[in-house]
Amino acid sequence: MTIRQTIHLIRSAVEPLYGPHEAEAIARMVVCDRLKYTLSQLVINYDNECKIDDIEVLINELCSGRPVQYVLGRAEFCEMIFEVAEGVLIPRPETEELVYRIAETAPQGARILDVGTGSGAIAVALAKLVKGAKVVAIDISRQALEVAKRNAEQLGAEVEFVEADALGDLSHLGEFDVIVSNPPYIPQRDIVDIRRNVVDFEPHTALFVPDDDILCFYRATADNAQRMLCEGGSLWFEIYERAGEDICEMLSKKGFINTQLFEDANAKPRMVWSKR
Repeated sequence: MTIRQTIHLIRSAVEPLYGPHEAEAIARMVVCDRLKYTLSQLVINYDNECKIDDIEVLINELCSGRPVQYVLGRAEFCEMIFEVAEGVLIPRPETEELVYRIAETAPQGARILDVGTGSGAIAVALAKLVKGAKVVAIDISRQALEVAKRNAEQLGAEVEFVEADALGDLSHLGEFDVIVSNPPYIPQRDIVDIRRNVVDFEPHTALFVPDDDILCFYRATADNAQRMLCEGGSLWFEIYERAGEDICEMLSKKGFINTQLFEDANAKPRMVWSKR
């Protein structure tokens, strides 16, 4: 088969799950991965022969709903390739927007804390993007921390990883110029609205929070930020689109100032920034 035919084969198989646009993107990701091509190389070689020995296995895994990032063992984030595996949340494009906003505003040499690092995507990206940054990242999951450490090593990023509970007191880690968190934020009641490839495969502890306390991680991180942010330091959150106003109100009551709510590329409320 040619590259074009292989892409069509994969796209046709997964389209019932993902729709035509996303199915095309998944098919291209798989072929690029197996041929070690960039997207540009793929496009100009569409009619070349394409031999992927495990094509049937790949298609079966994708048709089961397993996310393509887990199938390939990697995800692209901020123009870098990160290892991902079951038990570790797949980094999203929306989180890239958060990282770039922080990188544009963080001072040179900033001391940055990433609360709930998962694959290490935020911490590693900021360590690479903010000149002289000193980055500390915490997670309660040892599995996630092992993946994050490998990503930092592979990408040449200096990050200190610490096993710790985001709901606990983190003040022993010191003072920071920036604290950022993309915590679990989806209420359990909304699980019915989440796609199967997310619910069936990604870690629920990294996604969902109790219906009766959906701000628990935001509140705990804000409390830590009160103790740990330097004067004028910045607190950044990725948020659930339906919780923006509640998070801003909570921060105001805790004495944070200049709180702003930002939309993502899809015009959904997605990021909150506040100062101590």
